[in-house]
Amino acid sequence: MSFNENKLKILVTGGAGFIGSALVRHIIQHTPHQVVNVDKLTYAGNLLSVASVSEDPRYAFEQVDICDADAIKRVFSVHQPDIVMHLAAESHVDRSISGPADFIQTNIVGTYTLLEQARAYWLKLRDQKKEGFRFHHISTDEVYGDLPHPDEEAGATDSLFSETTPYAPSSPYSASKAASDHLVRAWLRTYALPTLVTNCSNNYGPYHYPEKLIPLTILNALQGKDLPVYGRGQQIRDWLYVEDHVRALLLVATTGKVGETYNIGGHNEKRNLEVVKTICQILEELAPSEMNPNIDSYSCEPGNASSYVELIRHVADRAGHDRRYAIDASKIEQELGWTPKETFESGLRKTVQWVLDNQAWCQAVLAK
Repeated sequence: MSFNENKLKILVTGGAGFIGSALVRHIIQHTPHQVVNVDKLTYAGNLLSVASVSEDPRYAFEQVDICDADAIKRVFSVHQPDIVMHLAAESHVDRSISGPADFIQTNIVGTYTLLEQARAYWLKLRDQKKEGFRFHHISTDEVYGDLPHPDEEAGATDSLFSETTPYAPSSPYSASKAASDHLVRAWLRTYALPTLVTNCSNNYGPYHYPEKLIPLTILNALQGKDLPVYGRGQQIRDWLYVEDHVRALLLVATTGKVGETYNIGGHNEKRNLEVVKTICQILEELAPSEMNPNIDSYSCEPGNASSYVELIRHVADRAGHDRRYAIDASKIEQELGWTPKETFESGLRKTVQWVLDNQAWCQAVLAK
């Protein structure tokens, strides 16, 4: 099967979530392929995120829990996908600390269930369809633990996560994702199921769930609320614009080599405090605080803010907080020809503008 010439049917798990919905929209809007969106619709999944493509005849939706083996078996039988792109996961570190059980169930048991049903389906396929089938597992750079921090070690910025970096997860979330990565590779080694794995850095962009750092900062600032920053805000993350990420994901799923792992990063290492301050600067340009009725520009009372940046509040650090993430994306760049299109500054400006233009979506998601 030639992936570049054939119209494929791609099963996307978690297709109503942040990255999953971006992938669904990208496939429908920019390729001839079909999409089967499988999502349980937990708090983080919302069909409003795929509303722009939901009427396309190449799109289908199945509200299914990936832990439900019978339901997943039916989905494979009915839709007969060529590729599985597995994004369904519990993904918020803070939630994993306060309630790890859901992360173990979805990220580990759910991945196992999906692998087994995919394997049973794949074994029944014939000829080119069986040869072309792929199971693409989408994971995170957090499985690698953290890297040396430049404030603590000279030359630290030279160290990056590569595809061969040993796993050292720090949180229940990253540990559950590490376990799912190992399951996917075991199903390749033991059963020859044709799998691929990608590990990405921090994503940001449109339709991002509002509890995450960037959308939370934007929305809180607009509402005149505190902008919480963990500890001193010196933790470093590599930021990847979500549209760049989904381009890479589709490229890996259709042209990547079975059995390989590809790291996907944005080449944008930023300290958390720097990210928050940059958002404040962009908001001052696009929605000036002096014009925002939620910002008391004329108050002299202690604690009141006269600008967005004055809303920043340092709070107790997260338990086990990783110091630094940074991806070496040279493999996917050299082997598959992918590079990010957005700089952090251009992507962040697009993100802030999107939130300003789509506050109704944000409020609807928060209400859910």
